[in-house]
This record gives sequence, C-alpha cells and structure tokens, in this order.
Amino acid sequence: MIKAIFFDLDDTLLWDQRSVEKAFEATCQVAAEKYEVDPAALEEAVRNEARELYSTYETFEFTQMIGINPFEGLWGNFLDDDVNFRKMKEMVPGYRKDAWTKGLKALGIDDPQFGEELAERFPSERRKHPFVYEESFQVLDQLKDNYQLLLLTNGSPDLQNTKLDITPELVPYFDHIVISGAFGRGKPDPSIFQHALDKMGLGKDEAIMVGDNLMTDILGASRIGMKSVWINRHNKERNEVLPDYEIKHLEELFPILSNLNK
Repeated sequence: MIKAIFFDLDDTLLWDQRSVEKAFEATCQVAAEKYEVDPAALEEAVRNEARELYSTYETFEFTQMIGINPFEGLWGNFLDDDVNFRKMKEMVPGYRKDAWTKGLKALGIDDPQFGEELAERFPSERRKHPFVYEESFQVLDQLKDNYQLLLLTNGSPDLQNTKLDITPELVPYFDHIVISGAFGRGKPDPSIFQHALDKMGLGKDEAIMVGDNLMTDILGASRIGMKSVWINRHNKERNEVLPDYEIKHLEELFPILSNLNK
C-alpha cells in the first residue's frame, strides 16, 4: 500500500532548466547590445567555461556528493552553516566572474569588468524567472488529501529554499522537505532515502519516488528497494538504471497509484 509520495524538485515540479535558459538569454542579450556577440554562442561558451572551472575547485567532490551543478554555482549564495558551504560562499564570486570573463574571451572580447557585470546580472535574472510545470499544482492538489507528500531535493539548503521562496505556492503541499545539503549526503545515496522514510514513519514499500533524474532519483530509490517513477518529459534516453514506471506527464501518476493500491 502506497501511503507517501516523494517528489524531486528541480525539473520534476520546478522547470529549473527553463529558468536557467531564460537567465542566460537575458544576460547574454546585454552582452549582444554592447558587443554585437551572438547570445547563443556566448551562452555556450560560458556554460563550457563554468563546467571546466567548477571541476577544478576543492569543493567539487562535495558538490557532486550533495548534488549542486555548475549553473547553480553561477547564482547561488550558499549561506549555509557548514565548512564546505562556507568555502563555496567564498569561491563563487570569483568563479562567476571568471566563467563570464572567459566566456567573453572565447569570443574574442577581453573585458574583465564587463565579465563581472554579467556575472552579477545572471543571479538577478535567474531569480526573476521561476517556472513551475503547468501540471504540478493540479496534481499536488489531487494527491494531498490521500497521500503524505515529501520533497526530496539535492542541493544547498540556502539555494533550494531560495527556489521555494520564489515559488511559495509549492511549500504548503509538503509534510516534509528534505534537502541533501542539510542532511549531509545527496541522492542516490540510500541513507537520504532512509532518512526521508524515517521522517514519515514508513517502510520502503509504503512510498514511491517521482523524479526526472535516473542517476539520482531513480538509482537512489532502487538502491533502497523503493518503487520509482521516472518523469521523462523531454524524451531522454534510458541508461542502465531502470525505473519501475516511466511517464511523460505527472497526471500519469494516478493510474499507477490506483494500480499499486488495488
């Protein structure tokens, strides 16, 4: 009997990729107006530089364990009280400036001051553009009376809570919110799933995980023996990690739950 549903946040309920794209579009447009660069080419260059730089910092291993991607580093403040987050807080201003400055340089523009300006513009644009998938609220509305709901998200508590602050309508649906950076390990580590089950007072057969990421949400659920639903809106290819169910739209959860609770 399924009594609880665990939801991932980014790109499951919130359309984080779209928010990041919009922030890049707006910021790169500022550069296009000053230097006549191709905004798409600048976005690609900055993304490449950001990925490369991010992997060189001593915090990289920690960010992989907690689940914080390079583009979150371009706008998060990481005001969390943990030694690794304190290191990130010190690191990110330089990281942002370098990513944008090197991105400009890759297109032949050497202007560190403007790089810094763009680096400061991007976080404000990201905060301006929160997107929630259309069906998120409808589905949560229908589930909340019949199931316990838990949000299980990887990331920095400060940053994930910022995302929730700018989409405040989501928070009241959840009985519990578990953030990897507060727990100390991220999905797919089975311990964070066990921690979430313990919070609910449930066994692994009484909850189901819904998420968009095979390597975190689905792998973690399978490691602890929980059923999983992979939301694959954008036709991603499967890898060796097998979900119990695959859906394209959150509405498709209802027949799965009915079936499981027969």
